[in-house]
Amino acid sequence: MAILDSKGRLFGKINLLDLAAALVILLVIFGIFVFPGTSGSVAQVGAKTVPIEVDLVVRGLNVRDPEKLIDNGLKKGGKTNVIIRNQPYGQIEIKSIQQLPRTVNVFQPDGTVKELPDPKANNYSTDFLLTLDGKAQVTESGPVLGNSKVKIGMPFELEGFNYNFNATVIDIRLKDK
Repeated sequence: MAILDSKGRLFGKINLLDLAAALVILLVIFGIFVFPGTSGSVAQVGAKTVPIEVDLVVRGLNVRDPEKLIDNGLKKGGKTNVIIRNQPYGQIEIKSIQQLPRTVNVFQPDGTVKELPDPKANNYSTDFLLTLDGKAQVTESGPVLGNSKVKIGMPFELEGFNYNFNATVIDIRLKDK
């Protein structure tokens, strides 16, 4: 009896194509269970979660009544939706909000410079300092909110019921548990 017959069967019983398909399936199953690879995002591998405070500065926000925005939208202790690098993070708590005074540099006759209140040429432009309070994963390359690294200078988009504007990260504080 020949090893291969005229129809391509091994010992007249098993088709070579069927045998090859069965071997490929077994190798795939072996590869899935023996070498599964990494799972999850890169930010979650070897990371611990800690409380984080992020300071944001909002420059030149055009709003008719800043106090009304603070009272109705951006309340201390309230929540706001955060979008980082066009990726929605979710809601984060507003720890504090402070309206910054608008000032201009004025040269004095003796050559010094004084910072004086802006004479309000534009009554609708205001600046804010916001502190957000949340939880971040800390990796070896820095803190991560959602799937985005948080670094000084990054833009955050804040969105709520009656506002949507950009702010810039100016400070990051990690709190140890």
